[in-house]
Amino acid sequence: MPTRVRNRRGLIAASALAAALSLAAVTPALAGTVASHPAPTAPGAARPASGPPTAVQGDPRSVTQRVADFYGAYIDTAWDGSDPAAARALKAFYLSADARRKVAAYEAREHADGILFAQNVPVKWKVAYAGSGGGHATSRVTLTWSDGRNAQVTKIDVRSDLRTRRITDLKPVR
Repeated sequence: MPTRVRNRRGLIAASALAAALSLAAVTPALAGTVASHPAPTAPGAARPASGPPTAVQGDPRSVTQRVADFYGAYIDTAWDGSDPAAARALKAFYLSADARRKVAAYEAREHADGILFAQNVPVKWKVAYAGSGGGHATSRVTLTWSDGRNAQVTKIDVRSDLRTRRITDLKPVR
């Protein structure tokens, strides 16, 4: 349905609207592109040993991604050590009530963190899909405790409910 532009102000507004809509259509495509040269790195920023900077992406429907998001935020909070309320809030958001009770029981019994199963904070973490069935998915969390060739590594199996995407159980892999 054609519309008439009656004055100069209307023409400018229509042009601005067309430009904004064009930009909105092009921006998602541009967001997926990767720079051909490395981006500048801030002091203290981690970088891969070689090659361009790594890209990070996510999918809110993936329970494995959700476990990775939780562990990334939780480890950042523990590393900073300045806000215990943030760690509690993360547990409340990502863990089921039953999982929070199990974590609290472990922490009281072992005097250690019930998410990391340790008293200190790892320097690296990785999360991978490990299987699913019965309405749950299992993610394998690998925690690396130091840098170098002989770094200690521990693993945790994290079970998530596929419907709620909440973590329902955590067990160290022996």
